[in-house]
Amino acid sequence: MKIAKAKIEDAEKVKCISHETINAVYPRYYPQGAVDFFLAHHSISRISKDIGEGCVWLIYDEEKAVGTVTVNGNEINRLFVLPEYQGKGFGRELMRFAESIVFDRWDTSELSASLPAKAMYMKNGYEFSEYNIIDCGNGDKLCYDYMIKRKS
Repeated sequence: MKIAKAKIEDAEKVKCISHETINAVYPRYYPQGAVDFFLAHHSISRISKDIGEGCVWLIYDEEKAVGTVTVNGNEINRLFVLPEYQGKGFGRELMRFAESIVFDRWDTSELSASLPAKAMYMKNGYEFSEYNIIDCGNGDKLCYDYMIKRKS
């Protein structure tokens, strides 16, 4: 495993990892309107902006990018691992890496937890802070928790 800062030419890789993971996992937890919201939220323009700000990282299995994480200030975002690489420690390694960046400067790490990721975050010491609902249209709702972990 190797983690490297994403370059602007990696934006499409980050988008593909994010979208492939969303399309494979999220329909089991959310209605289509919420899945579409996630896909639009992780657009190439948002990804490129974050890469330009030096906030995006990729994790590699040999030469293949298999996961990504974005760290904006003390907030961890866009943590995705390709479905076929899940359960092999890549997500855990990305989380450790992101937290090391956050806790170098802040006393708390914060994140928005989707339903499929919430259990992993709780196992890693994150605690519920706030419940949120986004109306995605057509009666579809996106529910997620905002979570916080304090530096130990």
